Amino acid sequence: MNKINTENLTDKSKSMKPINSEMPELLCPAGNMEKLSAAVTYGADAVYLGAGDLNLRSAGAGFQWEELPEAFALTKANNVQAYFCINAYPREKDLDLVKKDLEKLAECPPDGIIAADPGVIRIARQILPGIPVHVSTQANTGNSESAKFWKEFGASRVNLARELCVTDIADIAAKCPDIELELFVHGAMCMAISGRCFLSSWLNDRSANMGRCTHPCRFEYKATGLRVEEKTRPGKDVWETVEHDGHTTFFAAEDLCLIHYVRWLSRLGVAALKIEGRTKSSSYIAQVADVYRAAIDAAKTGLPLPERTMFELTNAATRPLSTAFFKTSGPSTITQPPTAEERKPVVARIQEKRGDDCWLVSVKSRWELEKNTEVLVPGLKRPAMNTGSYSFETIHGEAVDVIHSGTQALLRTDHPDIATGFFVRSA
Repeated sequence: MNKINTENLTDKSKSMKPINSEMPELLCPAGNMEKLSAAVTYGADAVYLGAGDLNLRSAGAGFQWEELPEAFALTKANNVQAYFCINAYPREKDLDLVKKDLEKLAECPPDGIIAADPGVIRIARQILPGIPVHVSTQANTGNSESAKFWKEFGASRVNLARELCVTDIADIAAKCPDIELELFVHGAMCMAISGRCFLSSWLNDRSANMGRCTHPCRFEYKATGLRVEEKTRPGKDVWETVEHDGHTTFFAAEDLCLIHYVRWLSRLGVAALKIEGRTKSSSYIAQVADVYRAAIDAAKTGLPLPERTMFELTNAATRPLSTAFFKTSGPSTITQPPTAEERKPVVARIQEKRGDDCWLVSVKSRWELEKNTEVLVPGLKRPAMNTGSYSFETIHGEAVDVIHSGTQALLRTDHPDIATGFFVRSA
């Protein structure tokens, strides 16, 4: 297949025509009930979640088994699909746990199962024969024959490896028209091949491939050397460490961001655009999901990307945003994360209404009365809520001038755009 010029795939150069075919599903992470609610509120068509020790996020972004009925009730009530992750690579001693987890899931079945290991998929087909199986990115599917193999093995959808470029993706899509393809378009990337990493096992005896990764690629290391030059590339720095307070995040990859290619991926027929982040905050999920929802809707109707797109994504970022392997030419880095002074932190989430002008809020960061804020209304609407239009009380009704992160408080306001599940951010 001919090399594709990625500069012609963005909204800046592509003619804005409505897309008449089915649009891709926006698939968002859900690490707990609050994150699930945020994903649903801000436009997810589907969510992925997990419980137990085999969902690759067992260390801090998984549901309790008894929470699943409530979680699935919420998704069904909002016409959102729920996919259950059991995408670890179990060893022989773990197979009984695989069966037990799938038997528990049979009592409260999801809309799909995400798995990577052929043995897990085989057991899933036996215990939950009517539930679709989606192949995880952990399987590192990088070609059309692999995708066809998974379909013959019983899978209905395949998540393509993050290491693929635009040409690879287009070629696989052309050769696999009857296979649903899913693609990560935003979030953290791994230095290993689609997450198959042994750093955590080596340093902390906790296997990333069993969902217990301690993320040593994000640790700070003291640099004993600054640059490396590869022998056949004289005069060119292949790798450089950048020190901060004497240490550097040497192994940390940039975060993926394919927002400018949503229209092209939609026309290609990709079934799902996936956001990474089950361990990220609910406010992160809200901001990122809102942007990609707006981008998909804009592509559907023939409109360009909303003006706020990159500001919103950059504001939520903690690492540089990059197109990673997707582009076939040109620089991959898109933008740097904001400085502490530039960032607009989310200050609270609206939990429930307590009266005509009273709302219970969960405080995410210090919020002072003199601070101008804005409400994160789905659809990338950001109406102002300026100082003087609201006040605070403790949950016992005592007036205060500041509320602190990790607490609950009462917000008094008659702002017309406040609603349960919405977030408030510094303006």
